Amino acid sequence: MNAPDPSRPVPEVGALLMDVTRDQVGKFRGEWAGRWALRPVKGGVEWDVEPGDVRPVTAEQRLRAEVGKANARSRGEIA
Repeated sequence: MNAPDPSRPVPEVGALLMDVTRDQVGKFRGEWAGRWALRPVKGGVEWDVEPGDVRPVTAEQRLRAEVGKANARSRGEIA
């Protein structure tokens, strides 16, 4: 089990983060055993990631994620 890194603060639940290993934006869901759980912005199965493998999203990445979610909602893919 990894000890939490005090120099790397845990984000607020719901914060958007970029998982650089997957090249995917996810919403932060929580921390467990030194790993962080992210969920796709459009919903779906959570995945876990090392805190060192995530970065804050850029404005462009945030906009793409939110537009993708809005488009999926308009197609009836998500509620």
